[in-house]
Amino acid sequence: MSEQTPRPEPDAARRDEETTDDERRRRRRARRLRAHRGAGRVLARPGHLETLRERLAPLADAGALYDLDERGDVYGNGVVAALEERVAALLGTEAAAFFPSGTMAQQVALRCWASRTGNPAVALHALAHPVVHERDALSQVGRLRPVRITAEPRLPTAGEVRAFPEPFGTLMLELPLRDAGFVLPTWRELTELVEAARERDAVVHFDGARLWETTVHFGRPLPEIADLADSVYVSFYKSLDGFGGAALAGPASLVEEARTWRHRYGGQIFQQFPTALSALAGLEHELPRLPGYVAQARLVAEALREGFAAAGVPWSRIHPERPHTHEFQVWLPYDADVLAEAAVRQAEETGTLLFDGHWGERGPGLAVTEVGVRGEGLEWSGEDVRAAVADFVARVAEEAAGRSD
Repeated sequence: MSEQTPRPEPDAARRDEETTDDERRRRRRARRLRAHRGAGRVLARPGHLETLRERLAPLADAGALYDLDERGDVYGNGVVAALEERVAALLGTEAAAFFPSGTMAQQVALRCWASRTGNPAVALHALAHPVVHERDALSQVGRLRPVRITAEPRLPTAGEVRAFPEPFGTLMLELPLRDAGFVLPTWRELTELVEAARERDAVVHFDGARLWETTVHFGRPLPEIADLADSVYVSFYKSLDGFGGAALAGPASLVEEARTWRHRYGGQIFQQFPTALSALAGLEHELPRLPGYVAQARLVAEALREGFAAAGVPWSRIHPERPHTHEFQVWLPYDADVLAEAAVRQAEETGTLLFDGHWGERGPGLAVTEVGVRGEGLEWSGEDVRAAVADFVARVAEEAAGRSD
């Protein structure tokens, strides 16, 4: 019997197609990054897309933020300690500890609270960062047990906390809840939510990576917001455009315990002055500008809505309708690949990059992206946004038609 040629695997063609799709997306991402750098008009130009020289430029005036004739920090003293004091003062807490990452800061905070309450269960949203983005670190590393209060695209309610069928030691609230659209509760809802946790003898921890930008929505200063929680984590790069890093703020005894666990987790870094200085720069320069970014994001969101309606898009959604922070979601009834290509082409051909983020599929012919407004976005008028939308929608139609031929 002659040897037969091996029959191809049934899904080989599909794998080839997927590889081709992956390569096309990789190349488009590279094009998008190039277009972002070359665009004359963008809504935001986050620092992590800049060159090393550009990233270092904001530290040129670091001498106005800290005495550069002091010795460098060693294992958390010097400029790092000064940053910790600044954060504690801004949030109105007894103390704060610097961490190299927010993931580490929150894991440490939650395990400290579990030890104190005697309950390893952490109640949180199904879209919270530890659930979606940390590879089960709470359970795999901290031996904690995440329990999901709700999966609805909003913060949990006080009623849901009261009705939850099992005890928990800590309630973790992400403010704003990024994966649900950077959404926040009302101030009354938040205070009732915290009260409901207290009724169950639970402590409250705020995942406040973007807490800095919540003051406009809540109409309250940072210390009043932070005072609702037993501990708060804040990020130095998400809103403040620092090089990285985070801080855990709260009672002095908790922060001191967290420092011990920071060392155990490998977060006792020899020197961190570049990151600390960039955080101080963010607090000095970006923090005061955040309310203006939020106001401009609301103008941009309204102009986007008007632009899509004028362009005849059959359905669109800005979520939240009135952004709670300077970031929000845009939903459109088109294939994600079509929208991504149209966005890149617009930037390449006109120098205007309206949508600089990833478009994710949320169903057949439905996609979502995130929009953020920073310093560069302050230059846009409502008419600028509406004109960019009209051009973008025309390119979407062309791209969709070309694919259907």
